[in-house]
Amino acid sequence: MKFATHYSLASLVKAGKKKAKNKQVISFDLFDTLFIRRIHDPDLVKLPVARYISDLAAQQGIFKGWRNIQQLRDTIERKHRLETAKNFTDHEACYPLFMRELLESIFAEGFDDSVLQKVTDYELAMENTMLVPRQPLVNWIKELAQANKRIFVISDIYLPATHLQRLLQHAGLSEFIEQVFSSADTFLAKASGKAYPMIAEKFSIAYESWLHIGDNPISDGLRATEAGIDALIIHDPREDLRKALVKRYYHYSHIKPFWRGRTLQQLMAPLESENRPVSALYNEGYNFLGPLIGIFLQQIRKFCQEKEITKIFFLSREGWMFKQYWEKTATILYPAGDLPQIEYLYVSRMALAGAACAYQGLTKTNADIAFLPPGNRDFRDVCRIFSLDADKFTSHLATYELTADTCLSPVHEGYRAEHRENFDALLKDEDFQNEVKRQTKEANEALQRYLTEVGFFDHKNVAIVDIGWLGTIQRFLFEAIAHRPDCPNCFGLLFGATRGIAYPESCKNTITGIMFDRQSFDLAGSTLHYAQDVFEEACRAPHPTLNRYQLTENGYTLVFRDTDDASGLAEQEQDRYFAPLQQGVLDSAEKFAAAAALLGFSFDDWKPWVNYLFLSKLAFPRAQEVASIRHRHHLDDFHGNKKPVASFGKGRVPLWSQSPAQLKYNPLLRIRYFINHLRWRINQ
Repeated sequence: MKFATHYSLASLVKAGKKKAKNKQVISFDLFDTLFIRRIHDPDLVKLPVARYISDLAAQQGIFKGWRNIQQLRDTIERKHRLETAKNFTDHEACYPLFMRELLESIFAEGFDDSVLQKVTDYELAMENTMLVPRQPLVNWIKELAQANKRIFVISDIYLPATHLQRLLQHAGLSEFIEQVFSSADTFLAKASGKAYPMIAEKFSIAYESWLHIGDNPISDGLRATEAGIDALIIHDPREDLRKALVKRYYHYSHIKPFWRGRTLQQLMAPLESENRPVSALYNEGYNFLGPLIGIFLQQIRKFCQEKEITKIFFLSREGWMFKQYWEKTATILYPAGDLPQIEYLYVSRMALAGAACAYQGLTKTNADIAFLPPGNRDFRDVCRIFSLDADKFTSHLATYELTADTCLSPVHEGYRAEHRENFDALLKDEDFQNEVKRQTKEANEALQRYLTEVGFFDHKNVAIVDIGWLGTIQRFLFEAIAHRPDCPNCFGLLFGATRGIAYPESCKNTITGIMFDRQSFDLAGSTLHYAQDVFEEACRAPHPTLNRYQLTENGYTLVFRDTDDASGLAEQEQDRYFAPLQQGVLDSAEKFAAAAALLGFSFDDWKPWVNYLFLSKLAFPRAQEVASIRHRHHLDDFHGNKKPVASFGKGRVPLWSQSPAQLKYNPLLRIRYFINHLRWRINQ
């Protein structure tokens, strides 16, 4: 009897269905037949397990490098195979046995069965992340089950059948399988042909009623036919090509850092049935923004370890996305735990601005921040931002020959330098500052009650994670609580720190840009300036902006912005538009975690690829990319509604605001913008 080899899954299933009509038993090989692997080398799954064991050991004061652990595992497994070979033809090992020996040798008195269970669970979880069921075979198995065929899974592997059943259960197939066989249980494998008679005898199977499906021409083909079993072999050239690409990218990644990111992308790519029609926005979220957020959070975890930070506060509305991504990736990337607590903090510049004045008053720097948006013109805009009642300051303003409507911004008609000088003098007036403090005291008290409730003051070191850019939110937050003796050390960790206004750093209050920080000369990272609004909108939480903290009889309440006005409706439209992008970001999280855990690369390893993404997507985007990702509406509550002089901003159209025609048909447009950007950055 000869076995047939098929070079496509469709051909295999077609032939299998024809043969199965006259068969009662159909068995399947598991790996590379029923499941395909994302990675070219299945042994690579062992590496994150070795890192996990190393981390668990470190928690018990045992410091052993993961490479040494992996070498020890290989040695013990090899020893077990040699012992098996003394009595069996197949040189197989059994995972629970050799893993127990490995863990006992590492943990000694600290070993118990729970350690073995944790390691086993993680290894199977990693296996699951790297496995993709082949949908045509899955569908066929369901048809066979409906036809009352007996279905078996047979695999030559060190994982026992109980472990393989967990993999099948994860894929939703266990209910259709009568029995799973692994060479790890009996040391009788398909490779020698010993497995087939053992199964036939145990389940009273006639060989002529049996059809076996596999990928190995020896184990699944020759040995099956020698036993008298009909066999079909799958040899898919497209799958061979995909694995060859992964192998090449992986090996290149050890030579040139850029390929580390390319390998990550390849391992994250949807395979076979995972591929489905999605929008361009979804793809941008999955392939561009998602991995950037994952790398950003990897570096935050490292920073927290170095600074002994015990709680992370994800804040501003962008922090909502960061927190979701963290929760989806943490258990795979950091299975040993030992992670900071996390909390999503409801904050905004508008809500914090007034609270920041309760003890220090309105500082000149904070007043200057209010006039950064060109839509802000006068003291009324200052009062809107810092939650002040302008009418209560009439006499104070008059003392300095000012009114609430006096122009204080140089980009508006009617500006006079002496008015701004008088305003600066007003800020030094003690009576004026006392009124500011009086009006903002309740907001500050409500904020403190909120922070107390979420445990902000229960930690010595906290991380404050935000998108960026000036660090205004953290500035206001720290200024509002700096007077407290239990104020923690606040480490601001920003996606990008543009530092347009000098930040008042101290030993208790610092900010660091992770993906870009203006303090370091990072040309690629500085292209974040091209499209800051895109990152804000893409990561924004699905709730309105927080307007203020308000005292109540029982504590405090969070007052959010109305959503039924023109700005609120525009924001909802923006949310609906970006929903596919956000879904792509969230869907990428688990795939990123699995690939990053397997590869074991750090932020420095990813950086060359991150630089490429920034340059290609932000400085040299395709016209269609800009058209898709560019925000439709961007709400900035700091921004007033007053129009600056006509000459303001004239001729300064950002690249991402250019027309589709310019982006598509002007070949030198991006080069010109990039050269100007380089000049600006070099001169900073």
